[in-house]
Formats: sequence, structure tokens, C-alpha cells
Amino acid sequence: MPVLRQVPRAEVGSDLIHRYYDLLFGPGRDPVAEPGTATGTPGDWWTVFALAPDIFRHAVEGFGVYRHPDRKIDPVLRELGQTRAGWAHGSQFVFSQHCKSLRGLGVPEEKIGAIPAWAVSDVFDARERAVLAYADCLTTGSGRTPPEVFEALRAFWGDEEILEFTYITALYGMHAIMTRALRLEFDDRDDPITEVAAPEGFSAADFLSARPASR
Repeated sequence: MPVLRQVPRAEVGSDLIHRYYDLLFGPGRDPVAEPGTATGTPGDWWTVFALAPDIFRHAVEGFGVYRHPDRKIDPVLRELGQTRAGWAHGSQFVFSQHCKSLRGLGVPEEKIGAIPAWAVSDVFDARERAVLAYADCLTTGSGRTPPEVFEALRAFWGDEEILEFTYITALYGMHAIMTRALRLEFDDRDDPITEVAAPEGFSAADFLSARPASR
């Protein structure tokens, strides 16, 4: 379950949120009592963000930014950045949804499957590799970007395109982090990194004092 409370339809006062509830879950349906969207997600991103209608509005307007007709970047390159951001931040939700978006744009399965290990894959062209390298700088590198990466980007993009890609990729990095933190959608998972129990009879004191046998 999400960390935060979900907002049932009966408590929604925003016309915008009502419209999205109708669009995603069906007219009149309460997405808290009857979760599930057409894409197979639980839909609790929407019901949790509904806690703050102004933030909800800001977020959905942000979704509109990357598909706005004024965008100059190739949508496939854009989606490569969003998908890689999901993978780099460990968000099953963002990664999964944008794999589907790449597929919808006609990207072959071998490329989608190679995104986690793009650096050692030969299926990406020079533009795609530059974009994926920059996506890594924006995510795992926290923005730290060598000048060589910008040099590679400038071979095919101008300043406007680089700004667009930076904003969109960083935005989806934020969403990946938020969905993990709040355990939304496919990121409602326990952390896999836990202590593995020691064998019966094991003594931690013995472990700390152990020394290799001398020869």
C-alpha cells in the first residue's frame, strides 16, 4: 500500500481531479475502492497526488510539457531519457511505463531490452548513446556532466533541444524518486537489501576477532 492516504472520489472537490478519475478509472468509479487502470497499474499515483489539488494540477501540466507541439526533440530520444531515468533510479513504475511508450513509438524490442546495459550494447546509434550518457549524468551523476557529453549532444542538438531533454529527464527522475519513496504503483515493494541471517550457532564476536591462520 502507498505510504500516504489515498483520496476517494467522495472527498474530491477538484473538477480537474474528477475528470482524471473518470478518464482513468471510468465514470463514477471510486479508484480507492476499485483500483486499477487500463494500462494495468493500480492507479494510486493519482489518488495520492489528489491529497494536494494544486500539486496534482502542477504534475499533470508537467506531463503535458513533454508532448507539447512546441517540443523540438525526437520523441524516441526523449523516451530513452525517461526510461533510463526510471531504471537508474530503480523505479519499476517509471521504467515499465516508458518501455511501453518506446514500444508505442516503434522502437524494436532489442533496443528496449538493452537500455539497462546500454553502455556495452551495439544496438544504439551515436545520437542514442549520447542521449543515454547524458541521462546517466542527470540521474546517477546528479547532474555532473563532462564537457565531452555536451560535445556529443551538440553534434545533433542545439541549446533548446538540450534544455528540453534536461528538463524532461530530470522531471521523470523526480517522479521515479517520488514513486519509490511513497511506494506508489509498481514501486510498492519492500527493499530487497536486507541482512541475510547467519547460520545457527554463529557468533558475531568470533567473526570480528577472526584472523587468517599464519603459515
